[in-house]
Amino acid sequence: MTRARQQQIVLSETPWYHLVNRCVRRAFLAGVDHLSGQNYEHRKVWIEELMLKLASVFAVDIGGFAVMSNHYHLVIRVEEKGHPFFSCLSQFLSAY
Repeated sequence: MTRARQQQIVLSETPWYHLVNRCVRRAFLAGVDHLSGQNYEHRKVWIEELMLKLASVFAVDIGGFAVMSNHYHLVIRVEEKGHPFFSCLSQFLSAY
């Protein structure tokens, strides 16, 4: 029997999560692509800026991250109270 996500994730007990995302089709995220010889090193700065910007919008804190050639690792802490906008939105949506 499946359980609801709110029963599986208890933020007061497990606020830290390790996330991994990998590129598909052997695409390069950062570094030098050995097949084409193109350098994608500039993407690391772009990804770092994007992660920090998204963390300020969503209710998460970034504990650490690593951008590799075809994937990245991200350690986040989810804020239990969340962002005020999301709590207002959830109250609005649950009313209907």
